Amino acid sequence: MDNMPYKRLANQLNALPNGFPPTEDGIELELLARLFSPEEAECASYLRMSPNTPAQIAKHIGGDARAMRLLLKGMAKRGLIEVHKTEDGLGYALMPFIVGFYEAQNSRLDAELASLVETYFRQAFKDMLAVEPAFHRVLPVGETIPVNIEVQPFESAVAIIEQAQAWGVLDCICRKQKALVGEPCRHPIGYCMVFSPTPGAFDHDPNITAQTKEESLETLRQAAAAGLVHTVGNHQDHGEYICNCCTCSCGILRGVAELGVANVVARSAFYSQVDESKCIGCEECTIACQFDALAMGNMSMEVDRQRCVGCGLCVLRCSHGALSLIRRPEEEIKPVPATMRDWQVDRAAARGQDLGEVK
Repeated sequence: MDNMPYKRLANQLNALPNGFPPTEDGIELELLARLFSPEEAECASYLRMSPNTPAQIAKHIGGDARAMRLLLKGMAKRGLIEVHKTEDGLGYALMPFIVGFYEAQNSRLDAELASLVETYFRQAFKDMLAVEPAFHRVLPVGETIPVNIEVQPFESAVAIIEQAQAWGVLDCICRKQKALVGEPCRHPIGYCMVFSPTPGAFDHDPNITAQTKEESLETLRQAAAAGLVHTVGNHQDHGEYICNCCTCSCGILRGVAELGVANVVARSAFYSQVDESKCIGCEECTIACQFDALAMGNMSMEVDRQRCVGCGLCVLRCSHGALSLIRRPEEEIKPVPATMRDWQVDRAAARGQDLGEVK
């Protein structure tokens, strides 16, 4: 196999703010070869974050614009690159590995691809996940926050659902991947939620089950009841999806449990507190906490605020009402990037990169 197209594509993906770190044995090249043909990889390696038309791309790298259009269209259909409307027609742009084209491979995920992803996770994800700002941030379970505490719209999973015009649910690719490598998760495989501002956007998608707003709200409730952590893209204008995650399967949250990356996910603006008068020391809440933030003290449960991500799952689990979420002091709340572009700029700077090179 000629690795050069895949090396060029891997380098370009690593130049994105998300990153795509190389490995010593080149497993990332095998992964790309499983998804892209050599011709597709060569073409994709010339794409940038800003969309370009097939004619613009063909002029830049050579070749026939019509053949280029067919090649790009095929990659976009398989979720490998992005497609946007531009003044000159449809434009195509490079998509990161995560969060990006990997999550779009649910229908193509098999044991071989799952094994490649698992190997890449163990070799490269620590470098990818340790950079701030984090890919994802936690949203608290809404009903665990007292009604007298202010919640910003971007801090609320319910608000994201309410603002959408189309709703859908599909299988979690992370739990599917772990099952395919022989390490199935105890959590249900469904509950990956997607949204769109376009009504009916998921009505004819073979990989997504379209829902009503009411059904989406119920899916959110069921995900929390199943012990799954609500996470979203780490910017205020995020509204495309809610990942309902776990540290046993999620490619990002496994960074905490398996790779020891403490800042792998941005905490919510809340943390758990214990009412000592109600705590009976049953330790049921520790079963719900996936971040080792709860431990039994001398008289009652104690919360490690540095480990607590403010998901609220322990509050749901406590049948004695001894736990609740409260807002962190302002000095403990990290600012959330206003837009995806702001997130990209901050992350590129943290990686010592010039965002203009892939703009």
